[in-house]
Amino acid sequence: MAYLRGLGVYLPVPRMTSGEIAAASGLPEWVVREKLGIHQKPVPGPEDHPARMGAWAAREALKEAGLGGAELDVVISITDEHKDFPVWTSAPLMAQVLDAHRAWCFDLNQKCATFITALTVAEGLFASRPEIESILIAGGYRNGDLIDYRDESVRFMYDLAAGGGAAVLTRHGPGLSLLSTQLKTDPVLANTVRVPVGGTVAPLTPTNAAQYKLRVAEPDLMKSRLEQVSLPGFMEVINGALRQAGYTAADLDYLALLHMKPSAHKAVLEGLGLGAERSIYLSDYGHLGQIDPILSVQLARQAGKIGPGSLLALAAAGVGYHWGAAVLRWEEEAAEAPWS
Repeated sequence: MAYLRGLGVYLPVPRMTSGEIAAASGLPEWVVREKLGIHQKPVPGPEDHPARMGAWAAREALKEAGLGGAELDVVISITDEHKDFPVWTSAPLMAQVLDAHRAWCFDLNQKCATFITALTVAEGLFASRPEIESILIAGGYRNGDLIDYRDESVRFMYDLAAGGGAAVLTRHGPGLSLLSTQLKTDPVLANTVRVPVGGTVAPLTPTNAAQYKLRVAEPDLMKSRLEQVSLPGFMEVINGALRQAGYTAADLDYLALLHMKPSAHKAVLEGLGLGAERSIYLSDYGHLGQIDPILSVQLARQAGKIGPGSLLALAAAGVGYHWGAAVLRWEEEAAEAPWS
């Protein structure tokens, strides 16, 4: 069994407001706020590099778990590909910052579904390696750097923000016990969203450097395909994870969802038969990529929406196209809870 024992979130101080997004994109501000669901979002300061933001969040998670970096056995970085340096692994730097000198480290990437994937990997490591007692999952995100607000085809990514998140998992409780996970990929959408230059297909040159932005390569395919598969994908992974754990959506106390447009958020809740009070919409944070589920659980604790005995589901999706869900139960006595 794996237990989530500590959480950490790092948010940069600077903010980009809905008015600033409207000015940059040419959209009316009411569209940014009501249709895209963005009131403001954190953007990076000069020192807010992804791996370091992940390490700063990890310090908070370790503190909450009551562990030092030297006690970690494994460090899994969920930092996205847009990070401090290209062609570089970020997990060793986080281990260095945290003095996790015993840990072996690796990077993992499934875009905005990476945290759920990392939980699945951590669960497997605990099951297959009896010597492993503690695992850190941490990373930073600032893909907002790659958004061209003049490109209407990436409007659904105007919410991309900046921040770091971390979770410490241990073999033994108390904490949030990881009951199940489920993952899904639709390879039809493999080429729809990407940075078109800077790889081996189109190496970066002085003449194409300005094209180093996220672009939608096949907008018609993406629109038509997502209309068919987006909501069913969420339903499949959430209900599948619940079924594996022996529960149904009616048993859920809280659903931690990534930031997406309000209508999509509402559709997922309605599809599961859940009221709006069983989730938190991240309108003041935008989309922190794979960090969103960590942030959502943190906010739910602070708001008193979850406590000892609560059943939670985490759900996310990422371009590529991936979906993931995890089900966890808070298994500790209120008197013991470091979470309160």
